[in-house]
Amino acid sequence: MWVIKEHHDIKKICRKMPAAVVKKYELWKDIVYRHGPGKLRDFPGFNDEKLKGKRKGERSSRLSQQYRVIYSVERQIVTVFVLEITPHQY
Repeated sequence: MWVIKEHHDIKKICRKMPAAVVKKYELWKDIVYRHGPGKLRDFPGFNDEKLKGKRKGERSSRLSQQYRVIYSVERQIVTVFVLEITPHQY
């Protein structure tokens, strides 16, 4: 099992998000907790991908057309740190 650490603002952010996005975030956390972030690639709806530029070393998963969860994996086996959940900027 994996450990998921969330930034201290995540709970406050979740209160402001649509219920469907929060529900998908909970599903995302469940998948990562049980199987690790590599399993997200088996679910095309999450569109999990590496980020580039100033966010190099971080990953993004789609929660809706607008919202993404931005996270990094520490120590390859143990910890996933959720940095933010943010509306995608086009």
